Amino acid sequence: MQPFLNKEKPALTWRTQGLPLLLVALLATGGCASTQVAQDTNPDDPWEGFNRKVFAFNDVLDRYALKPVAQGYRTVTPDPVQTGVGNFFSNLGEVRTALNSLLQGKPANAGLATSRFLINSTVGVGGLLDYATLMEITADKEDFGQTLAVWGWDDSRYLVLPLLGPSTLRDTTGLPADLAAYPVTYVDDDTARISLTALRLIDVRAGLLDQEALIRGDRYSFIRDAFLQSRQFEVSDGKLGDDPFAADAFDFDDSDFGDDGVDGDNSAD
Repeated sequence: MQPFLNKEKPALTWRTQGLPLLLVALLATGGCASTQVAQDTNPDDPWEGFNRKVFAFNDVLDRYALKPVAQGYRTVTPDPVQTGVGNFFSNLGEVRTALNSLLQGKPANAGLATSRFLINSTVGVGGLLDYATLMEITADKEDFGQTLAVWGWDDSRYLVLPLLGPSTLRDTTGLPADLAAYPVTYVDDDTARISLTALRLIDVRAGLLDQEALIRGDRYSFIRDAFLQSRQFEVSDGKLGDDPFAADAFDFDDSDFGDDGVDGDNSAD
């Protein structure tokens, strides 16, 4: 397998590395935003009225600006080039992962992220090639929102930000730190910095074009619930909790699976 082939398409609910939630709400949507209010309110979304209005605004921006550009980008850009672009920005995000891993008391993950950055930045020609993954060196992505969760901010209210998409109050608080840990922030040339940010947005949006078909029902609720579940998964490092059926308290015997009350003689009278 070539290093160019290691780029994974961004998941619908993934908080994109190198983009502090930029337009994630838009990245998986197409068409008009639904204004239907869910009958069952989500306790994590007490500001749903406000959030839906911002979601609709973001959706219009995506429909008339970001999505058409992303479609054109994917049409004219060869797949290896798109993969290299994605690898480049993902590699820059390893710096943020390493710093937040240290803040969370995860030195092993920080070391893996640092190794990935050094290998891909050198052997991988500035991160265009993902040799670290070929070497089976992987690290869990970390950001400052996850760090705040580790420090005790467990639950947080859902919040849709103008232009920035789905977030939580906790993750929004962590945005300045995430920006400070992202190398593109320190590019002196304004034109280069803006161009890199725009390219990253377009590349991520292009990678999500095929995932729009996953959305079902009320798109606002679908994206909100998927985002919150994804963030919880990331904060807990993939731990889904104990399996209740694996608990010792469940003690079954043969009678629990018997055919009580069923007459074994099925012959007609």
